[in-house]
Amino acid sequence: ERSLTMATGITKNRVSFLGFVAAAVASVALAIPTVQAQSRKIVQIDGSSTVYPVTEAMAEEFQKANKNINVVVGVSGTGGGFKKFCNGETDISGASRPIKSSEIELCKNHKTGSGAAAPIEYIEIPVAYDALTVVVNKADNTWANDITVEELNKMWSAPGNIKSWKQVRQDWPSDKIGFYAPGTDSGTYDYFKEVIVGKKGEMRTDFTASEDDNILVQGVLGDKGGIAFFGYAYYKENRESLRALKINGVAPSEETVEDGSYSPLSRPIFIYVKKSSLNKPEVKAFVEYYMSASARKLISEVGYVELPSFAYEHGMTKINGLQVGTEFQKDPSTGKAPTVAQWAGQ
Repeated sequence: ERSLTMATGITKNRVSFLGFVAAAVASVALAIPTVQAQSRKIVQIDGSSTVYPVTEAMAEEFQKANKNINVVVGVSGTGGGFKKFCNGETDISGASRPIKSSEIELCKNHKTGSGAAAPIEYIEIPVAYDALTVVVNKADNTWANDITVEELNKMWSAPGNIKSWKQVRQDWPSDKIGFYAPGTDSGTYDYFKEVIVGKKGEMRTDFTASEDDNILVQGVLGDKGGIAFFGYAYYKENRESLRALKINGVAPSEETVEDGSYSPLSRPIFIYVKKSSLNKPEVKAFVEYYMSASARKLISEVGYVELPSFAYEHGMTKINGLQVGTEFQKDPSTGKAPTVAQWAGQ
């Protein structure tokens, strides 16, 4: 499997494929579109740590067939990525939630260095399903195997009065809880906060925060009473040392995401492609590869769940038609965002 160790702002080859994956690399590479150029081109990407493993895997395979292209994948969180994207610094932004209204305005109000209006237009593409996963220390935490949404709300809500596991459930020990979570620029933080604490609620602030999910993994591994939440890929990479808690009796997995039973913590994750960047052959070729059937095999390899094939086909229709804007905003009357199937017209 792929290692999810992150290097912010640069792309490094850090992956050791299992034997069966190595055998498939040649066939994958054959399907990668190539770009002919005399000088090395750069595709700039930043954003979500959750989307990072997918994009990094895509970048590594794409570059094998395109030696003249350098795909630079950074990690500054969904919010941090959108700041760079709407400032014109990147071609693609990874996001573990849909773009916010404030970020839409930021992109609209972008100006050139001379002060001229130059709005950033973008195409919004869901690329995979993720199961946001709540984990504890597998070796030292001998009591917690499942938890309810109500108990998570109790643990994570401000002002943070819950200090021990016994305060959450009476038959749990009085061990101190160590809280670890993505930073407030993270889309995963935003998603967890809205679903678990509530749109009008506030998260406790006394937790160890990092945009690097590997730091959260290490925090829980070094803390008997630690608890954290992050994308499923990071749990899957460390499942020998971490235990994923069942939520309302359902464990996170590819199957429970696909059948909809792992609710409410399953979600689509996205890339946002700058419209003007698609004029660059290297960016267009990379996005085409990202949507291709052969490349989609990498999604499950890093620990996420593929969307139905019609979603990628619809994504390419939007790319080719330069259909800009967001369609995943929540309906004010229902409070719900469209599903991927609804977005794709299914």
